[in-house]
Amino acid sequence: MGRGKIEIKRIENATNRQVTYSKRRTGIMKKARELTVLCDAQVAIIMFSSTGKYHEFCSPGTDIKTMVDRYQQVIGSSLWIEQYENMQRTLSHLKEINRNLRTEIRQRMGEDLDGLEFHELRGLEQNVDAALKEVSRKKYHVITTQTDTFKKKVKHAHEAYRNLQHELGLHEDPAFGFVDNAPGSWEGAAAIGGGGAPDMYAFRVVPSQPNLHFMAYGSHDLRLG
Repeated sequence: MGRGKIEIKRIENATNRQVTYSKRRTGIMKKARELTVLCDAQVAIIMFSSTGKYHEFCSPGTDIKTMVDRYQQVIGSSLWIEQYENMQRTLSHLKEINRNLRTEIRQRMGEDLDGLEFHELRGLEQNVDAALKEVSRKKYHVITTQTDTFKKKVKHAHEAYRNLQHELGLHEDPAFGFVDNAPGSWEGAAAIGGGGAPDMYAFRVVPSQPNLHFMAYGSHDLRLG
């Protein structure tokens, strides 16, 4: 008893459809291989499944490109002419855009203006003015941002300075105070941490505390005076 005929229509179940594709693809590949061996024929098969998977078969001693080129020679037509023409049109369009942009750049720099009419010059002037305003707005925005950043840095520096004063107890003990450090004024002073740079800070010592004179500390760039 033979098998019943299968109605040729799309298989709705995705799993059954994929299984059928796999089985029949294997069968077609087998038949193409047999045809190549038995009949010394050149066979090429290209298949894409519904999921986009690519499968091919080509007779030994040749390849898909050679088979496609031979096919084009037989039918007297090129499969790539339309694609090539589209690429040529796209290239020409891009060249035109590039040429127009270069011309606009030169005109914004004050070049190639001889061929422009009054309304074209007026439009160019308005475009340049608008661009200048935008550049100025951006410049002042950058300046404002940098100024705010510097202000924050100065504020943090002042806070660090006050914290350092608090840690050293300078705000509590009246025996110490910051004094100007004129170059060469070493009377009653001792360098702290070594070095005699003229930009060092100094502390003034109240005369009632002679035991603090010439006392050295480990702090850098400070001296008692």
